[in-house]
Amino acid sequence: IILEVAGILTVKGGTGAIVEYFGSGVDTVSATGMGTICNMGAEIGATTSVFPFTQSMHRYLAATGRPEIAEASSKFAHNLRADEGAKYDEVVEINLSELEPRINGPFTPDLMTPLSKFKDTAKAKDWPQDISACLIGSCTNSSYEDMTRAASLAKEAMDAGLKAKADFIVTPGSEQIRATTERDGLLEVFRSAGGNILANACGPCIGQWARHDVKKGERNTIITSYNRNFTGRNDGNPATHGFVASPEIVTAMAFGGSTNFNPVTDTLTTPSGKPFKFTPPNGVELPARGFDAGENTYQAPPADRTGVSVTVSPDSQRLQLLEPFT
Repeated sequence: IILEVAGILTVKGGTGAIVEYFGSGVDTVSATGMGTICNMGAEIGATTSVFPFTQSMHRYLAATGRPEIAEASSKFAHNLRADEGAKYDEVVEINLSELEPRINGPFTPDLMTPLSKFKDTAKAKDWPQDISACLIGSCTNSSYEDMTRAASLAKEAMDAGLKAKADFIVTPGSEQIRATTERDGLLEVFRSAGGNILANACGPCIGQWARHDVKKGERNTIITSYNRNFTGRNDGNPATHGFVASPEIVTAMAFGGSTNFNPVTDTLTTPSGKPFKFTPPNGVELPARGFDAGENTYQAPPADRTGVSVTVSPDSQRLQLLEPFT
């Protein structure tokens, strides 16, 4: 949805605007899905993005230990939606029944290509054909629903004997997501399929990716489910053609390994020589056993701090203690 909006409005089309999503399709989107859409509203320059209060929000608040907020929101739901007959400066209509997956890029998140046209467009524009890396996760797309949908595809391919052809990298967006997906076996599915699980951090999404597989200046293609793909953003290499897609498409493309592969229509050959085709992914909106908070690494400061001193090397190039102003 947001890749389509970015393609329509461009990276500047939302500047100075509040983007409000409404219509019957809203009720089909999970709370975390809405979070992804609003998160990436920054890519079109929007001041902010909003959705009306829905039952999926109620479910998410309850599942994350905030039932009182869920109930209060339900009581005031009439205030958490657009006024009847609200007028807008501009209306963009998206028919979810006809919306096919999009792959946006390279070098900008608003260069939108429908999946069915990606192969021919890549050839026409001479984008590097082989996909060197596929990356899913980070803050934008690592919800439990996202991970279960991606894992369903990875398991299906793995069960057929396939391994990821491109480097497959998974970055959990939080310790809670890491712990929950580890507990429920999703991360093990990614590992078994050839995936590499990184720390719960922004990582390659903000350029903290020490790549060793390509040299700086070497043209290559990567596909991520991160929100930004500006030149050099992920790996510091201005020749890396970075594309943005949903976690499901990114996962499927990791097994295809090429811009020529369309996971909706094309088949892959298994080690036994049989044709394999992905079925639509299955996702679970919220974990049946609840979220696992994981390891609590927070260290609270002591109640009495008078005896605490912070020692910083005077030669440190990274840290310094602030001196009082005169």
